[in-house]
Formats: sequence, structure tokens, C-alpha cells
Amino acid sequence: MRYIPVLVMLCSFQFISCAQESIPNREDQVAAATMAAPEDDRASSAVYGYDAKGLLVSLREGSNNLICVADDPSRPGFQSVCYHKNLQAFMDRGRVLRAEGKTNQEIFDIREGEAKSGALKMPDQATTLHLLEGKEGFYDAASGQVKNANYRYVVYIPWATAESTGLPLKPLVEGGPWIMDPGTHRAHIMITPPPQN
Repeated sequence: MRYIPVLVMLCSFQFISCAQESIPNREDQVAAATMAAPEDDRASSAVYGYDAKGLLVSLREGSNNLICVADDPSRPGFQSVCYHKNLQAFMDRGRVLRAEGKTNQEIFDIREGEAKSGALKMPDQATTLHLLEGKEGFYDAASGQVKNANYRYVVYIPWATAESTGLPLKPLVEGGPWIMDPGTHRAHIMITPPPQN
């Protein structure tokens, strides 16, 4: 398995290594992680998950444009993400900086400067991250489904602003799109559908 740097998973979608105990097997991690992907993409997405030591590792190579990351079993609730491969440089840089002990603001500032200088390559086009999460969420291996979790869609659009997109700075209706971190390398559209009954 190929090892990659590990970080805390935050709003900017970074990751932390997890405790050694209660780590699901590879098959369950892959199944749960890919539940965040569009159904047609699940079978061919690359997947990262956790080994017996709690390190984030490659569980499966992919053949499409999505990279999925399994839920961290050391954190309460459930959260898996699948993002476009063009976001990998952004994600990897965040992991390295987190492993160095940088704070959230330091990570933001460093990546902002590197993106402006061209040292950090951000996508040239709008690029999506799919997220499935819930405070009471969990993967039910018997049914092959994630329970008590809801979707969120994050569309990265570096340097975009409310003015350039016509989007508000907060949702106008429940679940409506809005732009977060406008004018920065991490500008992104947030879309959070209302929870399903």
C-alpha cells in the first residue's frame, strides 16, 4: 500500500491519523468511502483509508477522476469525501502542513501565498468535492449503506467572488448555494441539501 501524509480533516478537508483500534476492514472502508461519490463513479474511484496503525494509505487505485477518502474511525460520527483529482495538490499540501504542526490559519495563508505565486497549482476550472457526513452517521456493513448522514457539495472555484459569480455570501434559502472564502485560492460554492427524512 502506498502511504501519504496525514492531517486533521477540517472544513478545508484535510485529514488526521486515527487510533489503532476499531479500524474497519479494507472492503468496508472502500464501500463506505465511495458512498460519497456519484453512483456511476463508485466502482472506479481511487480510495484512501486507514491501515492497522491508523495511517492514511491508498486502498485502491482508480480509473476515473475521483479520489475518495474513508471515514476516520477515531472521530465521532461519519464523514467521507470524494474529490476531483485536480484538487489533489491542494489536499496533499494541506496534509503536509498539518503534519508539520501548522495551525488552520497558517495553512490557509501558506497555501494562499503559494497559489498566488504559482507554486501550488489550483484547478483552472470549477472542481467538485462530494461529502457525506452526519454527527450520528455510521456505515452499516449488513446493508452496505451509510446511515444518518447527508450530502454536501463543494465546488472549488479559485479567486471567485460574489460579484464574479452572482452568488450570495450566505444561503438565501435552506440548502441554497453560497460562496465561501471569496476572492481567495480556496473560494468555493457550498451546497447543502436539507436533511432527508
